[in-house]
This record gives sequence, C-alpha cells and structure tokens, in this order.
Amino acid sequence: MIQNIVCDIIIFGGHGDLALRKLMPALYHLCRNGYIAKESRIISVSRDGYSQEEHIALTKEKLQLNLKGDCYNEEYFESFKEYLHYVQTDLKESGSYEGFAELMREYPERERINYLSTSPVLFGTICKNLHDYDLITPVSRVVLEKPIGRDLASSRVINEEVAKHFEESAIFRIDHYLGKDTVQNIMALRFSNMLFMPIWNAQYIDHIQITVAESVGLEGRWDYYNEYGAMRDMIQNHLMQLLCLVTMEPPCSLDGNSVRDEKLKVIRSLRPIEGDDLKTKTVRGQYSAGAIEKEAVPGFFEEEGGSPNSDTETFAALRVDIDNWRWHNVPIYLRTGKRMSKRYSEIVVDFKEIPHSIFPNKGSCIDSNKLVIRLQPDESISMFVMNKTPGLTDGMRLQKVKLDLKVAENAPRVPDAYEYLLLDVVRNNPTLFMRRDEVEAAWIWADTILDGWAENNIKPKPYPAGTNGPAASIAMIEKDGRSWYGE
Repeated sequence: MIQNIVCDIIIFGGHGDLALRKLMPALYHLCRNGYIAKESRIISVSRDGYSQEEHIALTKEKLQLNLKGDCYNEEYFESFKEYLHYVQTDLKESGSYEGFAELMREYPERERINYLSTSPVLFGTICKNLHDYDLITPVSRVVLEKPIGRDLASSRVINEEVAKHFEESAIFRIDHYLGKDTVQNIMALRFSNMLFMPIWNAQYIDHIQITVAESVGLEGRWDYYNEYGAMRDMIQNHLMQLLCLVTMEPPCSLDGNSVRDEKLKVIRSLRPIEGDDLKTKTVRGQYSAGAIEKEAVPGFFEEEGGSPNSDTETFAALRVDIDNWRWHNVPIYLRTGKRMSKRYSEIVVDFKEIPHSIFPNKGSCIDSNKLVIRLQPDESISMFVMNKTPGLTDGMRLQKVKLDLKVAENAPRVPDAYEYLLLDVVRNNPTLFMRRDEVEAAWIWADTILDGWAENNIKPKPYPAGTNGPAASIAMIEKDGRSWYGE
C-alpha cells in the first residue's frame, strides 16, 4: 500500500543544475505515483528574480528535457504544477529570508525536508538562518549534497555548523550511488542467498575490482574539479560506499544504524596506504588531448578555464587491503577517471581458481568464476561459470558461460536513484545515507593518501583521452598477477 505523505520539500539552490536535472524529475515521478500527497509543496529557493509563472515555465522546460522516453505527460503537469512554489532569496543574506519564512509559517506543523542543493560553504549559513527565523521544527530534516568538505578538517567544520541546528538523526548526507537499484541489490544478493553467504570471504574470493569510468570531461566545472580531483570527488565517497556494501558484515537488521555501523567497521579496517606503498599501490593520472568515439577532445589543461600549472588527478587507481578476518589477503582494486574509453560502473568479484583440475588440458582452460555487477549504463548482474562444450568432442571440453540476471527486465520503469533517496528522506529512513562518523572515518583514510602524494611529490601520470588511464595502473594490478576485467 502506498503511503501518501504530506510534507514541504524545500530545495535551496532550486534553479541549479542538480535541482532541475535530477531532483525535479524525481519529485515529478514520486508525486505522479502517489507517494507525495497533493497537499504537499515543492518550494524552490534561489536568488534568481523569477516570478511564479516563470518558475513553472522553467520547470516544465527542464522536465521535458530530462524525463526519459514518454515519461513527461502534459496533462499530468497541470496537476504537478500545483505543488510548485518559488521564493527569491539571497541565501547569504539573513534579511533576505523574510519572504521565505512567511511562506513556511503557513503550515508550521508540517514535515519539512530542507534539501541543500548548494555549495557546501553555504550549508552552515542556511541552517543558521533557518534557526534564526524559527523554521526548524521537531519534524524538520536536512539533506546535504557532497562534497562535505575536501579533507577531514573542512568536513568537521561543515558538520559542526549543521549540527548546531539539526540533530544527527535529522541530517541526511546523500550519495546518489546508493540509490541505484543494482547497488541496493548488493545487500539482497549477499544476505538473502545461501549460495553466496558461505563463500563470500578470503577462502573463496581472490580479489574484487570496483571501476567507475566516465567518458565525459569536466563539463564546464574546471574550477570545482581542479580543487577536488578524482580522489576527493569519487573515491572518498562513491567508491568507498560501494566497497563497504560489498565487504561489510551482515547487519542485524536493515534499520539505519545497523547498516551504517557495519559500513563504519569496514572503513576503520582499511589499511593505511603510506610510505613506499604510495608508489606501488596508488596511481594518479591526468588526461591529455585524445579522441572518444572518433571525436577529438581536449586535454585537462585545454578545458574551458583550465591552467597548465595544475597537478590535480583526473584518474586514480588504488590497491586497497582490509585488515580483518573475512578479507585477509584479498586485495580490492579501485579505479575511476574522466575521459576514459567509455562510461560504465561495475563491481567484479573474482573467485579463486579450483585447486585441482580433473579435465584434460586440450581445449579445457578453466577460468575463475566471476560475479559482475554492472551499475551503469545498463544495470545487470552476471555470473560466469564453466560448462561443457556441447557436441561430440575429443574428451570433455569446457567453455565459459554467462548467466544473466535481468534485474528490471519486466519492470515498466526502473526508478532513478534520486527517487529512492528522496522518498527515503520523506519516510525518515536513513539507511542509505551517510552518518557523520562514517564520513569522517573515510576522510581520515583518504587524507593519508592525499597528504602522502603531496609530501612525496607524486604527480599525475599522463594518459590520452579515450584510454583507460595511465599504463602504470595496468602495471599496478599486473604485478599482483591479475588484470583489469575486460581488458
């Protein structure tokens, strides 16, 4: 049964790219499918001098552009626009909040979702103004978009500023990767199938690979990316969360703290990468000019707003070790980068080879079993096993067979990650959101690497756009007797 919830959803930075490209389409679907009651309001807050009519027209234009397939419905939009409200506010100026405050006082008892789709430098200011105008109620929540700082110190400053006004239980730190259907399915796969439970450990698994590859460049965000780089932008959060879900112990339940307690244990068990390991277990890269799908693309320096003096990494690959019983001597290889050969995200669990083969060598090379979880662009789960080659052969010949689990084959539409996560915020379910101690533990581990790179003057290695990173990333995994999946 659908729980029809009445609430006010306030989007600070309501005319930004994230708000119009991701949040509004997600809210459109949630409202259309009856999860958010018609009495609710979606209030966009921005400094743009738009009228209510202009805001509705802009929202309609962006929905038509960003909703996939035939999801946009002109007739339904006439109903959806009744949710929409717009308030012009300079988020930096306390006196500018008066009009917004008047709108919020119309329903003082209503649940409020404050979504901060802004730069993190504004998080503290917005929360303080909400407090000063007496707009934080016992049923108010706040959603924080990454990045929450660029190191442990700045992360703590942001968290402290928000914590002055919101309890930890009301703070939802979002990572949209955790809203992906296939990512959530990792827990279902691991903890509801006896097939996997007894073999999900160092006795049977040889290694794990997690790759998040992007073919795009900076898309006009050179200043932001130059400040953060691949390590801060991707590994400290997105890839870290995937690593935790794949390797954590079974939680006692699916409530928010049980799952997050287990993820925190994983992060605290990560072996620090420092000293000589920085040169053998990490690779930094930076793309140069090249071609993607036969189209010439510029290098990092040549991107709009670029500078030739930057040593920011656009690619990072790491060998990670978890110092606990389950994962002793099982390396986890992380890799992410911009301007790689294609866009895809996947997790590969590579099982150990059989200890002894009874099959003749002729035509019977036995490959290790692999579980491949594809997150994008096409979500899927595949298992690779060995099977007899059909027919009359000289001896028993084996072949590798792919077993496909089409997760959403019969579903009319797979909800977007932001649909799942926004609905969880509305339902006050924090399971898929990051707790403060989890974020800060991840920064402690990441800062060791970032500081080590700086102290040891480890510069990014060049790689042509359209390739899969520097040759050093291949050498890093091959020295362990392994290779990147699919290459």
